[in-house]
Amino acid sequence: THLVFAGDRGDEFAARMAGAPYAAGGIGTTIDATRRATDDELRAGAAARLAEARRAGITTIEVKSGYGATVEEEARLVRLAGELTAETTFLGAHVVPPELAGRPDEYVELVCGPMLDACAGHVRWIDAFCEQGAFDADQCRAVLEAGRAVGLGLRLHANQLGPGPGVQLAVELGCASADHCTYLSDEDVAALSGGDTVATFLPATDFSTRQPYPDARRVIDAGATVALATNCNPGSSYTTSTSFVIALAVRDLRMTAAEAVRAATLGGARALRRNDVGWLGEGSAADLVVLDAPSYSHLVYRPGVPMIAQTIIAGDPA
Repeated sequence: THLVFAGDRGDEFAARMAGAPYAAGGIGTTIDATRRATDDELRAGAAARLAEARRAGITTIEVKSGYGATVEEEARLVRLAGELTAETTFLGAHVVPPELAGRPDEYVELVCGPMLDACAGHVRWIDAFCEQGAFDADQCRAVLEAGRAVGLGLRLHANQLGPGPGVQLAVELGCASADHCTYLSDEDVAALSGGDTVATFLPATDFSTRQPYPDARRVIDAGATVALATNCNPGSSYTTSTSFVIALAVRDLRMTAAEAVRAATLGGARALRRNDVGWLGEGSAADLVVLDAPSYSHLVYRPGVPMIAQTIIAGDPA
């Protein structure tokens, strides 16, 4: 998720619904608003979104930076993210900020150097946005390898807006997760099935941006591990509802209800390289959700209906 931010992009969403394309350009709007916000304003907004996520049944949450794009601002965001969760991610390589427009290599040097130095002590993961209009494969490789050199786990935004090298790069580098995976070639699917990288689908993003939905059935049938996540962010997926994501996965990604629930729980844990969450049994963390429904299938059968009766984390009500 991208929970730490300021500002609102509802007008951008309305424009997309009227036919405007999504090209990730609106991220700059959030960067500007976030830079102008105080720590307390960012903290309050993020805490409210986290509380909403808990009510929606989310027990384990990953939070990225990415809306600062300077050394000081990215360090501020990862520090604030660390107040919410232990699963924190440095996403300095989100987009090139306006002040360095047209100079992506210079910005990547900043990300791999002073920015990483300032953020590494506050995060578990490093991420990059491998996409036309963001960063190319060589730039993402440099960022991820720099993160690995200081002990961070690797993640990658891959193949969201079109076919590209992201998924295969993620597998090659041993990323824990390749996020989005909207456009997958046969070679991408083969790479995922032969590696340890989890294909994390974000169908609420495809819903919000009117992108085609990925065919999760191909990936599952090939033997790869899949996960589902909300990708909660102000521009392309402003939702904390895993139930909504599960319903989309069944209707539009060709998953069964059981596969979707597994992907949102055990699959998500695998995408975080966690063995203590995502399942129930002796030795697990006792994170669970109680549904006001006769079966988990009602998450899909009755979409949009509140049925999270209780969220329990480490055995205690959240």
